Amino acid sequence: MNYGFLIRNDRCIGCHACTTACKSENDVPLGVNRTWVKNVEKGRFPDVKRHFQVTRCNHCANPPCVRICPVTAMYQRADGIVEFDPQVCIGCKACLQACPYDAIYIDPDTGTAAKCHFCAHRVEMNLEPACVVVCPEHAIISGDLDDPISEISRMLAEFQTTVRKPEQGTAPKLFYVDGEETSLHPAAADRAPRTFAWTDVLSLHGDARPHDAGAQRRSAAGNGHPPAAALDRTARSGVSLRKGQPQGLPSAGPIHIGAERMAGDLVRTVYNAQHKIPWHWPVPAYLVTKGAGSGVFALLAVAALFGLAPVSETVFVAGGLLALVLIGVTTALLVLDLERPERFLSILLRPQWRSWLTKGAVLLVAFSTLLAAWWALEAAGLAGLVGAGVVAGVRPWMLGVGLPLAVGVAIYTAFLFGQAEGRDLWQSTLLPVHLFVQMGMAGAAALLCVAPVVALGPELARVTVIAFALFLVIDLLVTLGGEFAMPHASADAARAAAEITRGRYRMHFWVGSIGLGHALPLALLLSGTSLAGALAGALTLIGLYFYEYAFVMAPQEIPNS
Repeated sequence: MNYGFLIRNDRCIGCHACTTACKSENDVPLGVNRTWVKNVEKGRFPDVKRHFQVTRCNHCANPPCVRICPVTAMYQRADGIVEFDPQVCIGCKACLQACPYDAIYIDPDTGTAAKCHFCAHRVEMNLEPACVVVCPEHAIISGDLDDPISEISRMLAEFQTTVRKPEQGTAPKLFYVDGEETSLHPAAADRAPRTFAWTDVLSLHGDARPHDAGAQRRSAAGNGHPPAAALDRTARSGVSLRKGQPQGLPSAGPIHIGAERMAGDLVRTVYNAQHKIPWHWPVPAYLVTKGAGSGVFALLAVAALFGLAPVSETVFVAGGLLALVLIGVTTALLVLDLERPERFLSILLRPQWRSWLTKGAVLLVAFSTLLAAWWALEAAGLAGLVGAGVVAGVRPWMLGVGLPLAVGVAIYTAFLFGQAEGRDLWQSTLLPVHLFVQMGMAGAAALLCVAPVVALGPELARVTVIAFALFLVIDLLVTLGGEFAMPHASADAARAAAEITRGRYRMHFWVGSIGLGHALPLALLLSGTSLAGALAGALTLIGLYFYEYAFVMAPQEIPNS
């Protein structure tokens, strides 16, 4: 068995019966959808055509949501259906980032991931999915793709079909007959329409858009005035009605802007499901604390193991404590971002080893354990509870084992982002190198921040400043010359990069990251004082957060449906 869907766009009338049937059958809460009908208008008045597209999970043969799930809450059945288990889901939202089709959502009632599951409970009783049964035009066909005499197999042989985003390599099993390119590809239409035909547009964070005229429209309708899209556009965009038309009444024809230019778009999304950005400030914050914590340990370990500078017991204890606190904050931020934080230990108790969330959690636990043991040993030695010879003998081994763990903790997120196949900008082969550089930069910055109260010693202080300046310059080159100067592999990645450098997040990037986080710290280093170095380190960590915030948020604004 190998179940799939075929959508007859040439038959679909846009009645939304499939959406309502799915909600009723699966108790889908308000505000989220497992199946929805995307409507796109193409053309200009009076030559306009509306295209309907039933949109849902593609039940991919190669599902990225299954690979990234750390606890096997998202899994693929033997019959090809991609199913989910809300009883074990921890609400990490990684599957939402992995899906290139925007088909997964977080259930507002349970805090767990959910999506179309092919009405598996019906399929097991030899019944068709609810959407198939209710469709009045038989525009939705489901069945066994491996059965050559099934209806879906015969239609696939008879009609030319298309799928969404075949370049992702997911092998989707949701086929469209007469698929309209402007519906299949989100970038073909306005990705931020001001309003939909029957509903207000929410911001990507879930609140009403500030320029939305929905309240004005409802108020006008309540006062007996006809709700008109023309009036909405007039209120929002300063569009003037045609000369001689009574004010306050809907236009009888097309609206013109200025002299002769007609209002409206050649391609416009009339209705679509509205999904929110899954990851917010805890994720960029965790990238900063993780890089700084692992970087502090790595810098002390390299200085001691390779004889770059003598490190006193006091510095080992103070630096170890700083690293331990930063890694502890990292873990707290990870748990905070979960929708079901009480299930966090499931990552360790029922791990799914293909997921880099699982591998990263194991790396964090291993590094935290070694870091705590090493710091306890150093603190005991400083307090005289353990002999200096014992500490000196064990220290190289613990630093040697901890160093690769620190590097692993710093860079594993690059591979996690690589599994998030719905966010093309994160699919960068340069990202592991960039995170390694950020580890060195953030670790040195954190040590400089405590230098005024912890005597590093002249040699270690000099090594720290040199490492800080070196990694700062390299990070600047990697950021400007690598991440954003090079051509991007896809249009979505290029659009996300443009949002960072020229769009919504340009101030975060240029002022916060480049100016505050790089240029100003380099200038402060010229003074040569510990206070200036501490300020430079603090500014770099703040600038790093601005960069990570833009890097995490911008790709999530690019639509996948």
